[in-house]
Amino acid sequence: MMKRPLIIDTDPGIDDAVALAIACHSSEFDVKLITTVSGNVGIQQVTENTQKLLKFWHKKIPVAQGASSPLMRQPIFAQEVHGVTGLDGYDFPVIDSNECVQLNAIDAIRQVIMTSEELVTLVAMGPLTNIALLLKVYPEVKVKIKELVIMGGALGRGNAAILSEFNIMVDPEAAQIVFDSYLPIVLVPLDVGLNALVKNKDAKRIATFNRTGNMLVQLFHHYQDGDLTNGVHMYDSCTIAYLLKPELFQVVDAFVAIETKGEWTTGATIIDYDGKLGKSNNCQVCLDINSHGFTEWLEDSLKICD
Repeated sequence: MMKRPLIIDTDPGIDDAVALAIACHSSEFDVKLITTVSGNVGIQQVTENTQKLLKFWHKKIPVAQGASSPLMRQPIFAQEVHGVTGLDGYDFPVIDSNECVQLNAIDAIRQVIMTSEELVTLVAMGPLTNIALLLKVYPEVKVKIKELVIMGGALGRGNAAILSEFNIMVDPEAAQIVFDSYLPIVLVPLDVGLNALVKNKDAKRIATFNRTGNMLVQLFHHYQDGDLTNGVHMYDSCTIAYLLKPELFQVVDAFVAIETKGEWTTGATIIDYDGKLGKSNNCQVCLDINSHGFTEWLEDSLKICD
């Protein structure tokens, strides 16, 4: 079976680590490149976190460092959720921080896309700064992108502001560029991740699977987005689940725009799936997920990790 070429743009981040574990061990993906973006913590730390995870898994996947700040705003971080390092709770092996590819993220993404014989799928699990820069600097890549799957936005209440989800609020101008591109986009919003949970009973099983399961559960104990009693949220893993198990999701076509100038609503995702704005649809939006099916899929996927 032909593996699907995949590029992951990420800002690890504890839930990012889960998604990366599954993607990097899946027999259905050929992960060509991982790029980093300032988000959960600063760019140097998220890049080191990515390298630490890959070293832990003995994976030789190129890593390219990306944007250190949003297009027009000051960086916003989420150490209160993921810890000071972004991956608090586990003692990872020491890495050589000079092991990144020499190209910056957008040049590295362009190179992979333009030299691929197959259309490439992009997964964005952090702020959309790198993806916006890619589309502005190298618009020719658009015809060689199969689809872009984004974790971001919210159907209703946000987690970083009243109506704003963290990834979009960090760089709303970048997000608007991406949604204006009319690429084939799938949006997996915050609301879906709220129903994609790992609870104490699940974590106890996961910890026994392998090295990866044990490592992730140690991270879960330091993850401040929910708790293991009520469930910690696997937002970013939903992007990988969508690609591998799309039947778990309820999906609709919609027009999506980003509020960039609102006094109280900057970073809000305007998701119109019933034509009220009279705009052409530019996105597929996941409205819900089969929670039980997700947990089964997550555990089955983590069992095959190192």
